[in-house]
Amino acid sequence: MNLFVLLTCAFLVADAEPRPAVIVVVGAEGTPEFGREFRTWAGRWADAASRGKSQFVQIGLDESPKLADRDLLKEKLLEQAAVEGSEPLWLILIGHGTFDGKTARFNTRGPDVTAGDLAAWLKEARRPVAIVNCASSSGPFLNELSGPNRIVITATKSGHEHNYARFGDYLSAAMIDPRADIDKDDQTSLLEAYLLACAGVREFYAREGRLATEHALLDDNGDRLGTPADWFQGTRAVKTAKDGAPPDGLRAGQLQLVRSQGEERLSAAVRARRDELEQELARLRRRKAELTEEQYLNLVEPVLVEIARLYEEPDQVTKPVPPGATNR
Repeated sequence: MNLFVLLTCAFLVADAEPRPAVIVVVGAEGTPEFGREFRTWAGRWADAASRGKSQFVQIGLDESPKLADRDLLKEKLLEQAAVEGSEPLWLILIGHGTFDGKTARFNTRGPDVTAGDLAAWLKEARRPVAIVNCASSSGPFLNELSGPNRIVITATKSGHEHNYARFGDYLSAAMIDPRADIDKDDQTSLLEAYLLACAGVREFYAREGRLATEHALLDDNGDRLGTPADWFQGTRAVKTAKDGAPPDGLRAGQLQLVRSQGEERLSAAVRARRDELEQELARLRRRKAELTEEQYLNLVEPVLVEIARLYEEPDQVTKPVPPGATNR
């Protein structure tokens, strides 16, 4: 290989943007019927990951695996958790779950995976993490995995909702469904997909005249409580937990697996800074009642100005605006 080729390869590696990573785990199927459904859901996630130009790993469908599914998942999670940056790691669990009153498990071929296992393997994560457990009895996973810079979605609100969960079907379809784009920005966020999926689940049980046996939850503020879809109006939560914790939904609304053309033009650094500013705006809105109008505007204006500049000059990430600063 000549020097020119070597230098070109080195340049491409150094210049390459980091990419999101998607790990989809298909658990033990139980029956062939469930296996066919789980493969369909996994295929949709693979399609979304491909469209989003993400790294993609699938576990659970290899007919002759060299490692047990649990061991392979551990290996891949430790590998991806060590990647530092703003591009997220997505972990999607598709299958069945169980709960013995103390411990919730995701059923894989061979040894099962517990929430404690995932918490340990992701403990040192140096990037945003989105965990979606589409299995029955998945509620306890939210309590154990909730934390800073982390989004957790479960198909059920507790471990006692142990019947087959359909949430994963609707969520996988929503990730590539234009109807999920509530705010009409030409992309579907994880929050929007969650809301459309929950609506689909509700409609299924109403149509069948059956009592709903699954109630999905979303947590992205680290309070370990989770928020049901009916707490949202559009993409904003209109109810909050009793302890006054910030509402869920903002961080999940900032994650898209398939980004719009406009979003793709922004660098990872610009997107990360924009997300920080949007979170700051949300915090200021919650404080609005305790501030005078002038105080509120003085705090909000520089944040809005910086967001506008990020879109006008995406090649430059401006420095954070000091609290209370104003350009007026």
